[in-house]
Amino acid sequence: MGLNCGIVGLPNVGKTTIFSALTSTPAETANYMFSTIKPNIGIVNVPDERLDKIASIFKPKKVTPAVVEFVDIAGLTKGSSRGEGLGNKFLSHIRQVGVIAHVVRCFVNDDIIHVSGKIDPLSDIEVINIELALADLESVEKRKEKLEKQLKATSKDSGKDVRAVLELLEKLREELEKGIPARLLGFTEEQTALLKDLHLLTMKKQIYVCNVDEETLRTGSKYIDVVKEHAEKEGAVAIPICGKLEAEIALLETDQERKEFLKEAGLEESGLVKLIHSGYNLLGLRTYFTAGDPEARAWTYDDGDKAPQAAAVIHTDFEKGFIRAEVYHYDDLMKYGTEQKVKEAGKLRVEGKEYLVKDGDIMHFRFNV
Repeated sequence: MGLNCGIVGLPNVGKTTIFSALTSTPAETANYMFSTIKPNIGIVNVPDERLDKIASIFKPKKVTPAVVEFVDIAGLTKGSSRGEGLGNKFLSHIRQVGVIAHVVRCFVNDDIIHVSGKIDPLSDIEVINIELALADLESVEKRKEKLEKQLKATSKDSGKDVRAVLELLEKLREELEKGIPARLLGFTEEQTALLKDLHLLTMKKQIYVCNVDEETLRTGSKYIDVVKEHAEKEGAVAIPICGKLEAEIALLETDQERKEFLKEAGLEESGLVKLIHSGYNLLGLRTYFTAGDPEARAWTYDDGDKAPQAAAVIHTDFEKGFIRAEVYHYDDLMKYGTEQKVKEAGKLRVEGKEYLVKDGDIMHFRFNV
């Protein structure tokens, strides 16, 4: 479990450059379409000062942060949903990610060819969204055809559930034909569950990444403004990121060097941190910690998980044989200074199966399998 983020966009918007900067992973780039045939994958540690402070108290042999997987998916273009430019292969990679980082070109550079010959962020966004909607439409049509055959061989009473799904698919088909993403259709939790095995591309949360130069990162631009306005209408977020700046930050060795660099650049946090935080918020992901002499570690769980489900992030046996959880909060550790003093203050609790885990909890699970 954790954040899995697919980076998509038109050719030459700079998404592979941003991927390389964020992950410090060399990736294939070129000034022409379809330069990236296979997806590049990079694993990045989730920056979390809380884990560092926990480690400074426990002084464990090992410190293990949560991680984010970034997948750089080859440049999509008009016709990708019909297989043009190896589009179907690219779209299949998107189905496997949890959230989409949609890179939009918001910089002007005559040396880098734009696929449509002009800088128009909203047009670029529309091309990608239509291709994703068309790919989903194909999936919906195939599922409808299968269920309609199934319905013919089913009695009236037993076919009730099938008809309910068919009605849902018909509504989805009508909206996808208009280019409207599934995530904007206001489906209930029950309806979303019925559609889950379709792995709809347009159901995935999106973060719009405005690729800008250093000056625009500080001053802003009309291109960033239109992307932010579009994102707001969708209930999404838009983040300006400068690939060149992120690449320079990635070369720095210590947190202190990075902080000083950001301060000089007039920035509070890096684009990487903004992107990770946005992804966590969109997907409802949270963090709890385990700490002791051998290891201090951050674990990613879903907001609303109870103790057994959160324990399963470590190992499924922890959920199966869950007995109880010993819990206190990071804030209490910072207040009292040591785990022993947290106990003495009565802040360490024993919680059962119904306990709702809180972001920043420090937990020790008891289980028996």
